Amino acid sequence: MEKVREQQSRDMIFALDIGTRSIIGMAGRAEGERVHILAVEKLEHSKRAMMDGQIEDIAQVGKVAAEVTARLEARLDCKLTRVCIAAAGRALHTEAGHFELELPEVRRIGEDLIGQLEAGAVSAAESNLNKNDQRLGRFYLVGYTVSQYLVDSYPLSILKGHNGQKLECEVVATFLPSEVVDSLYSAMQTADLEVVSLTLEPIAAINAAIPPELRLLNLVMADIGAGTSDIAACRDGSVVGYTMATVAGDEITEAIMRAFLTDFSTAERLKSEAACRETLRFTDILGFEQELPSSAVKEVIIPAEGQLADELARRIREINGGAPSAVFLAGGGSKLEGLPQAVASALEMDPRRVSVAGSNFKMSAFSDTEELNDPEYTTPLGIAVSAGLGLISDSYRVSLNGHPAKLFRSGALTALDVLQMNGYNYADLIGRTGSSLAVTIDGQRTLYRGEPAEPSSLRINGTELPPSTVIQAADSIEFTPARSGKAGRRTIAEALGGESAAAVCLVNGAPVGPDYELRPGDAVVTNAIVPVKATVLEGTNKEAASSHAVGEDASAAQECLPADGSADSSPTASSSAEKPEAERVSAPQPFEELLPPRLFFLNGAPLKLPAKPKNAPYYLMDLLEHAGLDFEHLDRPVTLRVNGESSAFMRVLADGDRVSIQMEEPRA
Repeated sequence: MEKVREQQSRDMIFALDIGTRSIIGMAGRAEGERVHILAVEKLEHSKRAMMDGQIEDIAQVGKVAAEVTARLEARLDCKLTRVCIAAAGRALHTEAGHFELELPEVRRIGEDLIGQLEAGAVSAAESNLNKNDQRLGRFYLVGYTVSQYLVDSYPLSILKGHNGQKLECEVVATFLPSEVVDSLYSAMQTADLEVVSLTLEPIAAINAAIPPELRLLNLVMADIGAGTSDIAACRDGSVVGYTMATVAGDEITEAIMRAFLTDFSTAERLKSEAACRETLRFTDILGFEQELPSSAVKEVIIPAEGQLADELARRIREINGGAPSAVFLAGGGSKLEGLPQAVASALEMDPRRVSVAGSNFKMSAFSDTEELNDPEYTTPLGIAVSAGLGLISDSYRVSLNGHPAKLFRSGALTALDVLQMNGYNYADLIGRTGSSLAVTIDGQRTLYRGEPAEPSSLRINGTELPPSTVIQAADSIEFTPARSGKAGRRTIAEALGGESAAAVCLVNGAPVGPDYELRPGDAVVTNAIVPVKATVLEGTNKEAASSHAVGEDASAAQECLPADGSADSSPTASSSAEKPEAERVSAPQPFEELLPPRLFFLNGAPLKLPAKPKNAPYYLMDLLEHAGLDFEHLDRPVTLRVNGESSAFMRVLADGDRVSIQMEEPRA
């Protein structure tokens, strides 16, 4: 029997670096000011499941992530379920944001003020991003760093505990296309992992390569992976910008493929072996065995390496405003022989000012079993350090049912946005009325309505509010999903008013017991078992009988015309008039008087609805099914208004209320 492992403890940090060529997993715990790395595992993709940092084959990436997780679980003897990840900077957008907070008097600065200040600066960055009319698609905020705090115009690196009245904050916020982020979450879901922390790869990498105490210097970190190169710059104690390039290690590999007609994996091997072997042997795609000196491969590598160095230098100058004081090269691509010298030449810097990252890892992490000074570990180590030491900016926190909500900001967030980001859908908001039961009784169609849905409950900071409410930092959301109503049901005795009537009827041509539950489409004929002579019922009595709902309550709505349209075709009419009084089964009577219909105006058009049993009220959610919207395939939020006011699902409606249930206009 397989051993049941203990669940991942709350202090266990599990980081995954989802790379273009491989996935690296790290597990550890924060101990003091550093993270103790307990285990590291790496596994390459068996095929090209990612391109330029973007997941193409979600199932394949999920499979490799699950295998890396399983290897770490075997080493640690625990079940890993919560993972920290980072998104590659493909199609990265960065924006600066500034926010000022003027207090009525001098106050001591705590976490609440810092969170409010940073959230305001992030919102300003989002506004700046939205002003760019060339931007297409939806972008999510995936991280930000504070570049400067000011207290009464005096710069500070840490605000907490200081006193001041005028507070200012500047941030650099990073945004990625929604497709990049969504695919990461889908791959983790495939691997049965819950994402508890998301940051950007360059943010994570710089936290490992350049610790905060070194950021007074003008330094740049370039994390060169297989598909992308992520770049971050810092000076004066702050990170001042991020960017990325889609030129990376794969460009070198592809140059080797073209020169020697090899497949991708063979070219990768030749690239790594060229620096340590004099003679290289391989089989080309035509099946011929080849042998060549390593110098031949280097001749192919050098031009491609020069192009990579030139692109890195261009991006570094662009983000830093010129050559920095020093450059750290990280990632697997930094191991390429001669790359530091090529980057130094492209930046016109002293070659001693460009080095491979790794020497500073010991300032934020350590391990008793693993050698961490590998530049390829920069991003996974940075993810672990960022999560373990609280280096991920997280002032915009929102709780959902007592737990931190997963948030992808792309401007102002509504409660509906937050619910959808955390796995809820419109069905959870509105529920569904139970399906109706339609049968025919003596040729007349009878409908027994299903029970209404039990409405959802949405409270924000303890107050019931509509889903369109804009969420603010530190809001607490309590949400109970709607429960669909039960389907309409009746026994034959309930439908006909008693067991005596049920005893002399046929259902689909056959007798049934009084407890028989009617099914959709059943055809019921009353008074059919005892043959008697009959005359036609008086027309007025027939109209009175057929004008009422059949059954025990007024929720059954009946169409009065027989199926063939004849006024005298009802079996009841032909059999009951001359029956002896003791044997006659009277038509079922309603238990309460019919109430007048309710009148509302939905999206400008009048809408008449039958009164509910016992004159129960109509709620806003009752009108959703009449709005003409396909709530399972909505691509935009829906606004709910009553008499011009934004309203919640449980708003009680009065006769004559003007209700609007419409999709929002598409966002620019």
